[in-house]
Amino acid sequence: MNYFGWLFDAANWTGQGGVFQRLLEHIGYTALTMAIAMVLAIPLGAWIGHTGRGGFLVVGLANGLRALPTLGLLVLLVGAIGIGLIGPLIALVILAVPPILAGTYAGVRNVDSAVVDAARGMGMRGRDVLFRVELPNALPLVVGGIRSSTLQVISTATIAAYVALGGLGRFIVDGLAIRDFPEMIAGSILVAALAIAADLLLAALQKTLVSPGLQTAPGRSRRLRAVPDPRPASQAA
Repeated sequence: MNYFGWLFDAANWTGQGGVFQRLLEHIGYTALTMAIAMVLAIPLGAWIGHTGRGGFLVVGLANGLRALPTLGLLVLLVGAIGIGLIGPLIALVILAVPPILAGTYAGVRNVDSAVVDAARGMGMRGRDVLFRVELPNALPLVVGGIRSSTLQVISTATIAAYVALGGLGRFIVDGLAIRDFPEMIAGSILVAALAIAADLLLAALQKTLVSPGLQTAPGRSRRLRAVPDPRPASQAA
């Protein structure tokens, strides 16, 4: 059996229910989920990180929401509100919020206190300190949280197909129903390819938005270099 034949068959890419249509649906679910999650998580994480109040809430909420099984939550939501977009959307938003919330909180909270004190010494008020000092310095962790959340949502948005919606998960669910393994493999490959493309795009966006002074190579630790004494050895002694 040619397991990759379905993916390279041009007839499966166009028309009603083709790859292009399902890809646009999947991107639409992901974009809507991420927009709602960022509107909820970034202001809350920034406020908690700025004020220092409710840090335990971030930890507890993030850990609690991550522990929820998304598919099980989807079944409960569909049972409560019926089949449609609302159930999967709520389940995906709950999945997307914790990484963004935790990243924003950690980014704002870990801004160098000397920088914050200098800003206050210049006469900046709380809101100015948050928007002009703390959030710009927190961008690496904020964008990192968004990247992590986006990858999780793209991979999990396939559950929309379980409640008769579209997206790339349609190929996996329909292929499983008729035991069409090439179609299932094609759906899995397409989801993985979309996740990789989204991560590369967000990485490029992060490099553009984040100041070069805040960017550090992964895994590279900051080391303090000894400054040589400019005086002659005899004077230094």
